[in-house]
Amino acid sequence: MPEISRFFGIIIGMYYNEHNPPHFHAKYGDDEAQFNINTLEIIRGNLPARAKALVLEWAAEHRPELLNNWELSNNLIKLNKVDPLK
Repeated sequence: MPEISRFFGIIIGMYYNEHNPPHFHAKYGDDEAQFNINTLEIIRGNLPARAKALVLEWAAEHRPELLNNWELSNNLIKLNKVDPLK
């Protein structure tokens, strides 16, 4: 999975040419969840509450960049890095 951001032990990535809805993957330790970019709801999986809150805060700040990366991934173009949560 191409990594687009990393912060506080959380790895954010997207796969190329994936199924709708537009989403990203967040991994924290052994846990993983897929988040819908438009609604920020979890589509699949789960994260601990604190990690989930950090991912949601980050995603809300970077939604346009995530949607842009989604378009890039569907066109098999290299994804852009997204600034981590600070």
